Amino acid sequence: MKQPSVAFDTRREQEARQARVEEVLAGLREDPPRISPIWFYDRRGSLLFEKICELPEYYPTRTELGIMRVHAADMAALLGPRVALVEPGSGASLKTRLLLDALDRPAAYVPVDISGGHLMDAARALRQDYPSLRVEPVCADFTRPFSLPAAPLRATRRRIVYFPGSTIGNFPRDEAIELLARLRGIAGEDGALLLGVDRVKPKAVMERAYDDAAGVTAEFNLNALLHLNRELGTDFDPSAFGHRAPWVAEHSRIEMHLVARRDTTFSLDGESFGLARGDYLLTEYSHKYTLEDATAKAAAAGLTLRRAWSDPNEWFSVLLFEPA
Repeated sequence: MKQPSVAFDTRREQEARQARVEEVLAGLREDPPRISPIWFYDRRGSLLFEKICELPEYYPTRTELGIMRVHAADMAALLGPRVALVEPGSGASLKTRLLLDALDRPAAYVPVDISGGHLMDAARALRQDYPSLRVEPVCADFTRPFSLPAAPLRATRRRIVYFPGSTIGNFPRDEAIELLARLRGIAGEDGALLLGVDRVKPKAVMERAYDDAAGVTAEFNLNALLHLNRELGTDFDPSAFGHRAPWVAEHSRIEMHLVARRDTTFSLDGESFGLARGDYLLTEYSHKYTLEDATAKAAAAGLTLRRAWSDPNEWFSVLLFEPA
């Protein structure tokens, strides 16, 4: 069986690495110091996130899967036949399978993920299960400009960007609008964006989802430090940090923190940093939306809402946007 090839975006790789170093340094100089959530995701982090999605406390995945099971056929009817599906941050592509099963003769699937090994595994499984579907994985950070393979997109009727999981909630307002505008550009004037958004709900439900009893989310949070140590040469001591995930009502978001258990120091590229006991690194935002807020952000990015699907509790929504 043919093995899936992966398009690695390797242009100016050395410059790209230095840009990542500078980006991490800029975050560590902030108050509070901040690490991008992209550092959660190496192969180990991707597997940990899959475990999180199976936890009883973590409602987003099972709620969104429920929406897809009930409404994927309606979505497919609106998207049309012979589409190319582009999925930034594709992970295991579980929800994607429900959409692919409902679509009329999908022409191509382009998963984009920063974790190359995990991406290869998912692409291999999809090629085996969907032999008539052209699967063209791209290993890239979707928060930065990246190149899509041209060949599988030429013969398609329409390009659909599928962005599930409420990943958009990881970005502050201005960055979220900028990302939505970039996704609009990938879809093109005749395309569409299918977007998952997590809705505002009781505080206790949200906080439990990001601080599970088994400690899997804590392990996932700490994995960012291990990833940085390996890839960029930082010298974090993971044992010096503990996990915390408070709801910050003022900003309508969960924040993930790595809290210093004791005074600790760390360095990157010759620059040293320190945290006193009780201080923290900010590792992730997870904004929760009202339908009105999600629609307004999309409008600022040049998108208009065509259809919305929600679960009975309105804890989660999948929104179909088209260029305005």
